[in-house]
Amino acid sequence: MVELIAAISFLLVYFLYGISVKSLLLIILSIFFIIIFFIDLKHFIIPNELTFPLMVIGFLKSFDPNLDQTIFPNYINSILGGFIGYFLIWLVIFVYEKIRKKEGMGLGDAKLMAAIGFWFGWVSIPFTIFISSLVALIFVMPSLLNKTRKVSSQIPFGPYIIIGCIIYVSFSNQIKYFLL
Repeated sequence: MVELIAAISFLLVYFLYGISVKSLLLIILSIFFIIIFFIDLKHFIIPNELTFPLMVIGFLKSFDPNLDQTIFPNYINSILGGFIGYFLIWLVIFVYEKIRKKEGMGLGDAKLMAAIGFWFGWVSIPFTIFISSLVALIFVMPSLLNKTRKVSSQIPFGPYIIIGCIIYVSFSNQIKYFLL
């Protein structure tokens, strides 16, 4: 199933953007996203060995002035996105822990949001957080209502962050036009 998803994502990127640096970057991102998605889904962790290289690649690519600026930000928006992505999730983790006296979310989610910020800039962060939370709610709510899951149950949030980011990237032009 993982290989099929990877093949479909590669073909989709190729059909949308052809052979280009943009395609290469999106294929690299999709490889990381697929791996993170299934690791977090199964083990409830997002390894640093995946998020740190994503952050580095996301930041370094922002120095290429020839990249499509509608999807990939310049280095200033990239670094702002990385810091804002990490800080917002870290803040949620910190506040939840202070109020509830227990961990509610892992730092892997904060690092994943930082990576997304480095890749797509600060503009991507609020949308990705909102959509990922909405998608998580839609998927988890039925199991809460029929009592097969408790409110305190662990939920891997990384897959929902990835879905939110994919939706953002798919509609980034329309989102930026609407917001700006």
